[in-house]
Amino acid sequence: MIASRTTAAPPFDTALLDRLMQESGLDVLLVSSKHNVQYLLGGYRFFMFDYMDATGLSRYLPILIYPKGRPDLAAYIGNPNEGYERDLGRFWPGTLDLKARGSVDSMHYCLERIEASGIPVSSIGVELGFLPADAFQVLRAGLPHADISDCVETLESLRAVKTSAELADLRQASERVVDAITATFSRIEPGQTKQDIVEILRREEVQRDLVFEYCLITAGTSQNRAPSDQRLQEGDIVSLDSGGNYRGYIGDLCRMGILGQPSPELEDALAVIEEIQQAARRPIRSGAIGQDIFAATAPLMSAKRDGRMSFVAHGMGLVSHEAPRLLDDGPIPYPATHRGLALETGMVLSIETTWQHPRLGFIKLEDTVAVTADGYEAFGDAGRGWNRCGGR
Repeated sequence: MIASRTTAAPPFDTALLDRLMQESGLDVLLVSSKHNVQYLLGGYRFFMFDYMDATGLSRYLPILIYPKGRPDLAAYIGNPNEGYERDLGRFWPGTLDLKARGSVDSMHYCLERIEASGIPVSSIGVELGFLPADAFQVLRAGLPHADISDCVETLESLRAVKTSAELADLRQASERVVDAITATFSRIEPGQTKQDIVEILRREEVQRDLVFEYCLITAGTSQNRAPSDQRLQEGDIVSLDSGGNYRGYIGDLCRMGILGQPSPELEDALAVIEEIQQAARRPIRSGAIGQDIFAATAPLMSAKRDGRMSFVAHGMGLVSHEAPRLLDDGPIPYPATHRGLALETGMVLSIETTWQHPRLGFIKLEDTVAVTADGYEAFGDAGRGWNRCGGR
């Protein structure tokens, strides 16, 4: 069904998006990733395909069409069952085309909307990593003379500074993940497997209205972080590094536990990691340069220690490792575009320090902090020491 409606006010900064598009030379955006569609539609995610995209021989592919400077010509291409959501007033674009039952359908309807609206299309921005090959082929054939380029960084720049509502969701995501982790530690006993523990954590997160995404878990002196049949023994240390999703926003934190009492050497090791984590926080404030975080931790990271020590700082939000992107030699490959730029109030960072000690095991803390005008605010900052397992 094609529906033309009175355009409501878009729930994002259109002036900023128009400027970013102008700087990138883009006439129109065709947004197809779930997270960016959610952002541009003000938090909307279609419930029917929230978990799985595949349907029949194709997949669910929403497309939001945004012409530079013309939000009144924006359109949303969706599935027929999204008519239920239309009836509930979920959409702001003035045109809705809810007929697409697959990725090729979606792009054909998208091209029809572009032609009907007269939108300039000499330069089109798409999310290349989130656009299926069959849909891209339809787009390329339908607009053979248009310049098609990746707009992922444009959309990341739009999302880099979080609104108060986004900050509230990230705070909830972080606090609930940490709460679930500490509750899981209290239920760990010798003889349980790593897989048992991950299942406990999954249930704890679901009980807190989180979507459980993953848990990287180590036990004892092993460096292996996969859930497995390895059984825990008295005296083992445990790291729980989990991602839990709240309304699309990611809580990703790591805390340490132990079955028994930590030795003085373990206490000292976690204290070293805590010192680095706190050093990384001290420079954080609006106007500080991203590089300042790494400069603050460099003297501590350079000390000679057994094993391997690593430090990472990256942006957090709807996506893990989003803007600001501060390092180009971390676990996720991307350019450190923002390392030499100023942090802004409302940006959110994940800060993580890991010590892969050859005798003690895998020891890590990962925290989430939001940049404020005069410093930072930490989300989910509990459970930072050695959490005693099993109520010890």
